[in-house]
Amino acid sequence: MTPADLGRIPTRILLTGLLAALASGCVTSRVENAREGKTGIGDGETIVIMGKSYHLGNETEDSYISCVEDAIGRGRGGLKVIPRQQFVDALFPWFEPRTAPAETKGLVKLMERPGVAERIAEQGVRYIIWLDGDTERVAGGGSMSCAAGPGGGGCFGFAWWQNDADYNASIWDLQGLENAGTVSADVSGTSFLPALVVPIPLIARTQSAACKGLAEQLRAFIVSEPQI
Repeated sequence: MTPADLGRIPTRILLTGLLAALASGCVTSRVENAREGKTGIGDGETIVIMGKSYHLGNETEDSYISCVEDAIGRGRGGLKVIPRQQFVDALFPWFEPRTAPAETKGLVKLMERPGVAERIAEQGVRYIIWLDGDTERVAGGGSMSCAAGPGGGGCFGFAWWQNDADYNASIWDLQGLENAGTVSADVSGTSFLPALVVPIPLIARTQSAACKGLAEQLRAFIVSEPQI
């Protein structure tokens, strides 16, 4: 096909082909887990999902924590999740960001304080899941120009950017006061913005994919017994 032939193809057909080419294969993900102890959850037992912040210097996004809460509790096999603010308020001030235990050694000491174990038992909390990580833009390129004139206007060009969503979850078992293991999700996605008159963004939902993958793996990790 010559450039002249290409020029006779309607713009909408060219754009449709470009969108189809770019829409597939723009997100890659890897979800892994490392088990350190036995898990399982009984009727009436709940989990709470918290974000690691001040003591690690990196505050996990509230939107991501809410997404994992919703995803892990949704559906027929969903687990019962206590809203994190309800848990923090009930245990005030022991799970405030500046006073929450940074590791299970601190949890053992905390549980020895008067009233702490009783308040946790009242809510049926079996596991605390600590989330850490973020989503950030790591690369990008391309260019685009837009103009308007007497006959109309439009944008022409092509831009792209890559986001990485990297999250890690530590599962603390309050029954044995130990770390049961970790689950991690690493999702990379490239978004595109082609423009032939009208810009049409093709967004890679990296954070959403990381949320879904991590929640599914966490649910399986907690419910399933380790293979011997």
